[in-house]
Amino acid sequence: MTISDETLLIGLVSISDRASSGAYQDQGIPALQEWFGAALTSPWRMETRLIPDEQTLIEQTLIELCDTVGCHLVMTTGGTGPSPRDVTPEATMAVAHKLMPGFGEQMRQISLHFVPTAILSRQVGAIRGKSLILNLPGQPKSIRETLEGVKDADGKQVVHGIFSAVPYCIDLIGGPYIETNESRVRAFRPKSAIRAKPSP
Repeated sequence: MTISDETLLIGLVSISDRASSGAYQDQGIPALQEWFGAALTSPWRMETRLIPDEQTLIEQTLIELCDTVGCHLVMTTGGTGPSPRDVTPEATMAVAHKLMPGFGEQMRQISLHFVPTAILSRQVGAIRGKSLILNLPGQPKSIRETLEGVKDADGKQVVHGIFSAVPYCIDLIGGPYIETNESRVRAFRPKSAIRAKPSP
């Protein structure tokens, strides 16, 4: 197996009319770049896209990243609320081969610990081919909370973040083995799926 076979390819898509037009600086992609830089200890690289809230364009972008670029994981930020221009979940479901409803359920459970308006979020998770697609919030603080979960004052996990389940999901759909910095987020796998660390 070559090094490239073990490199996680992540597609990051920020969906915003105003950021894509240059009206303000996108915050979603930089927040995710920073988070992955701190959270992953295994090899990874990324492809980024900044696009407006247009369902057809979102669908085309997701298909490109999954089918052409070959991303193992695609994360979107923005466009998941109830306003007329929020169509990210519709685009995600339109290109999905399988829906993964647990991701959206967990994202809302996490966010409800911080804001009661979390119930207005319509984020979804889905699989297309060998790619996992996840809709995330648009704000950097909410992105981090969603990925890492809720911890108490002593740092003990109260509610698991969604990323705890991502590495094993990627295993199951044929992607590379992902390892994490456990001080940020612990990847959970059944014992039978955990690889032994090489001897020093």
